[in-house]
Amino acid sequence: MSVHDGGRGGAVGDLGTFRGELHGCLTARGDALFELVDAVLCADGPVRSLPALSLVAEHRRGHGALYDALAAGRVDVGRLRSALVSAPMPRAADGRIVLAVDVTCWLRPEAHSSPERILCHTAGRSKGEHVGVPGWPYSFVVALETGRSSWTAPLDAVRLVPGADLSAVTARQVRDVVAGLVAAGHRQSGDPDIWIVMDAGYDAARLAWLLRDLPVRVLARLRSDRVLRRAAPARLPGELGRPRRHGGEFIFGDPASWDTPDVTTTTDTRLYGTATARAWHRLHPRLTRRAAWADCPDLPILPGTLIRLDVARLPSGATAKPVWLWYSASIGDDSGDSGHDPDAALVDLLWQAFLRRFDIEHTFRLLKQTLGWTVPKLRDPHAADRWTWLIIAAYTQLRLARPLAADLRRPWEKPAAPQRLTPARVRRGFRHLRTTTVCPASAPKSSRPGPGRPRGRPNRHPTRRHDVHTVTSNDTAKTNPKKKKPTDPRPRRTG
Repeated sequence: MSVHDGGRGGAVGDLGTFRGELHGCLTARGDALFELVDAVLCADGPVRSLPALSLVAEHRRGHGALYDALAAGRVDVGRLRSALVSAPMPRAADGRIVLAVDVTCWLRPEAHSSPERILCHTAGRSKGEHVGVPGWPYSFVVALETGRSSWTAPLDAVRLVPGADLSAVTARQVRDVVAGLVAAGHRQSGDPDIWIVMDAGYDAARLAWLLRDLPVRVLARLRSDRVLRRAAPARLPGELGRPRRHGGEFIFGDPASWDTPDVTTTTDTRLYGTATARAWHRLHPRLTRRAAWADCPDLPILPGTLIRLDVARLPSGATAKPVWLWYSASIGDDSGDSGHDPDAALVDLLWQAFLRRFDIEHTFRLLKQTLGWTVPKLRDPHAADRWTWLIIAAYTQLRLARPLAADLRRPWEKPAAPQRLTPARVRRGFRHLRTTTVCPASAPKSSRPGPGRPRGRPNRHPTRRHDVHTVTSNDTAKTNPKKKKPTDPRPRRTG
């Protein structure tokens, strides 16, 4: 197993410790918020309605207290982050910690009274079609494990506000998570570098530069139309002029520019057939002074290893296209594998770690379709943030209860080993595990509902309507200034 296994007694202790710490993180309306998390975990079937959770036996309060807890409750996010990184941490096959970052959206197309909505890119009905739908995008950081599993360990989530820089927000998240992992003792001096795995939507070079002082490496997928540069050739004796910063081009779409790869590996896989990986060392992107690098006085050279992965087939039967991966070179001194180019064994671990990145998609699907993360129609984005952290805490309890759960399978489902249970199967038996662990929430006190607005008096304070944030021409003019065309252009040369 890739997770810490201290036996059944250790799992009970880890679950009870986290539940007690979770209750301490709920600084206002703590009992109501804690029972709301238990209702999410003990409900029969997927969560389809927020007030329906007040009918679950583990939720001893009414639906009014439920909404009041989300609206006026408080969550100590810093303390909850520390509790998440202090729990048993999954690791990769070689014992290192692998973190995956990705953005998923809480779509709110009809919430005109909800502020800070952004147009989120969602997949359309046609192939390759993308539709912009208003919503709240959230950036997640999760820890991955090895093997055939859909489990991850969510460690942080931040809502992207309008105008936020995705690279800066992600770098801040990774920095906080790595600091928490070091403080919790999961990463010590001399251990292998932490891998940050991401898809092609991220600026890998920018993140590698922002995280250059941490013992981390960036592993990102690149688009197939990219061009990288080789290292500059050595300066010849007596050569005049400015020294060259870049070498020859490496064009992804032109095999003639590739040359002989430094590493080539071939692996037989069960799902993809023969997987061939070719790696070229010391390739870097050519940076220009625009966008995030506009204020950088000296553009850095960020070398890395480029990997091309080719597989024989795909499980879906679609045409298998090559995957390009870029692995940044580490410049830290505290890492256990800095200063070395990846060998054949490490190249295989890299592309296998990238395939494990898709486990985060299973986590997003469980959060939305089973735990009901995007079910509530909340108006305030801060209430949505509180609900998001409660859902992350609920998922973490399922992960800690994984060694304790029994297989309560449906008649049409195949039996599964205790360590092979999915998060949905663990949730089925959480109601039985709840009675054996810590339940710090106190019993509710009797109260009467407020008088509300007097009958017959209309609402004189209508809710404010908010527009969806979109990139305007003024915003683009600041980042990408266009040159003005001259009013009296010179005649075009013909000779």
